[in-house]
Amino acid sequence: MNKRELAAELAERLEIDKKQAVAFVEEFIITITDTVATGEDVVLTGFAKFRRVQRGPRLARNPQTGATVKVPAKKAAKITPLKAFKDAVIAGKKAPAKKKAVAKKAPARKAPARKAPARKAPARKAPARKAPARRR
Repeated sequence: MNKRELAAELAERLEIDKKQAVAFVEEFIITITDTVATGEDVVLTGFAKFRRVQRGPRLARNPQTGATVKVPAKKAAKITPLKAFKDAVIAGKKAPAKKKAVAKKAPARKAPARKAPARKAPARKAPARKAPARRR
């Protein structure tokens, strides 16, 4: 699925036109990119965590010549899928479709619970100490 197909699917599910959906997807990507570029993490609960990481310098080997090459330190993007996403992918299930919200009557409020008066704990007797043994 590419960006246009994703926008078309969103337009269908949200019942909006495709231009709005494309604009939404593009702004969503730009917002995540800008936020991660500043060094701040983006966590989409149940989906993924986006973060910028600092990679240290290291030595690598050129596979053709076998020569050792120094690789400088760099910043990289790291995307970690979260548990709910991984579980859904492993199970091969689609996310449940959200139904339109139906206005419900608000539940009646209950009176606040009253606390019972505090009781005093029964007094404990100190354990009896044995007298030191006498020497003969």
